Amino acid sequence: MKLSPNFWLSEFTDSDTAERLGIDNTLPAELMAEARQTAAFMEQIRAHLSGVKEDDVPIDALSGYRCLALNRALKSDDGSDHRRMQAIDFIAPTFGSPLEICRALAPVVDRLGIGQLIYEHTWVHVSRRPQVKAFNRILTLAKAGGYLPGIVEAKA
Repeated sequence: MKLSPNFWLSEFTDSDTAERLGIDNTLPAELMAEARQTAAFMEQIRAHLSGVKEDDVPIDALSGYRCLALNRALKSDDGSDHRRMQAIDFIAPTFGSPLEICRALAPVVDRLGIGQLIYEHTWVHVSRRPQVKAFNRILTLAKAGGYLPGIVEAKA
């Protein structure tokens, strides 16, 4: 099912982990409106990245919706925005690395409606849900665990 001009529901629900573990990661009907809103949100991110690059920048969604069983299999918090279909983990190789993507998005989080931006090193996490605490808004996954404020390049 097409959710927006460039995003399909299957991109938000397909999971190699779910398939391997026999987990049904079908989006519940009550979250369909959230899926459409998240697709519209991702269209804005795609448009911004395309504008910066001055060329079309496709987005590869790596993880969108996660049912409780899948979320736990991935050792993610039960309160994850992925459970509410309000977050996407993605890459955009034609734009650049996840670090470059985060650097392009961080200055425009308000304009794009990004509630949370996390540089996860091999992908980018974005959420539509506003954060209660401002310091949780733009983060980098720390190599030793936990998070660092801002977009921080890993030291070699």
